[in-house]
Amino acid sequence: MPSVPDETSHAEADATSFVLVEPSHAGNVGAAARAIRVMGFGRLVLVRPRHAGLALDDEALARASGATDVLRAARCVDTLAEALAGATLACATAMTPRDFGPPTLAPRAALPDAAAAGHRVAFVFGPERTGLANDDVYRCHLCLSIPTHPGYGSLNLAQAVQLIAYDWRQALGGFGVQPRTPAVRWADAAAVQGMLAHWQETLVRIGFLDPAAPKKLVPRLNQLANRARLTEEEVHILRGIARAAADAAQGAKGSNASNASGAAKDTGSQSGHEG
Repeated sequence: MPSVPDETSHAEADATSFVLVEPSHAGNVGAAARAIRVMGFGRLVLVRPRHAGLALDDEALARASGATDVLRAARCVDTLAEALAGATLACATAMTPRDFGPPTLAPRAALPDAAAAGHRVAFVFGPERTGLANDDVYRCHLCLSIPTHPGYGSLNLAQAVQLIAYDWRQALGGFGVQPRTPAVRWADAAAVQGMLAHWQETLVRIGFLDPAAPKKLVPRLNQLANRARLTEEEVHILRGIARAAADAAQGAKGSNASNASGAAKDTGSQSGHEG
C-alpha cells in the first residue's frame, strides 16, 4: 500500500511538480502517477500529451493502482514554460551527453542542497522514445542523470520517475519505516541458563554427553546461545525439543527392556519343552 504522508509533508508535495513532456503511452502516465503518489507527491503535469485525455485512459487508470487522484488532478499544458511556472528549480532528466547546457549531477549529489534551500522543484522528463530535446534541457537549471551501468542505461519513463521521486523524498527527510511484526521479547540470562541445564540433563540421558568427562560441550552451547540471541519463544521451543528427546529415549529404553524380557521368556519356554 502507498505510504501516507504526514501533515508536514503537504507543503513539500505542493511545491514539487513532475513534468512529462510529450508522453505517448497511457500506461507510463499511470505508472508515473503511482510512483509519485507512493512517495507522497501529487502534482503531475503533461506537456503536449499524444492525445487529449491520456491521463484518464483506461490503461493509465489501471497502471496507477489506486493513485487515480493524481491522474484526475493532472494538468495538461501546451508548453514547457507553462509547466515550469512557479518553479524555482527546474531539473531536467537526461542520459545523453551534451556539449552545452546546465551542469549534470546524480540525484543524490544535487537534491539535498535543493531541499535545504527550500526550492519549489520541477522534475522534467522527456518522451519515451527520444528523451528531452536540447531546447527543453536548456530551460532547466540542472540536469539529473541517474547512475546506471555504463553499457546499458535504458530506463522506462515510470522507472525514472520512481527513482527521482524516491531520492527527492529522502532529501526532504523521508518517511519512517512502519514495523510489521510485534516487538521481540528477548530471553533473559536466567531463562537461557535454565534451557542449557535442561539440555545438559537430556544430553546425558540420551548418551550424547558423558557427565564424567563433559569437556567444554556445555560452555560451547552457552556461547552458541549467546550468539543466537534467543527470544523467549525460542527458549520454550528448545526446551520442548529437549523434553521430547528425553521422552523418546525413555520410550526406546522401555521397549528394549520389554523385548529383552520377552526373549528371555521365549528361551525359558523352549528349554522346558526340550526337557
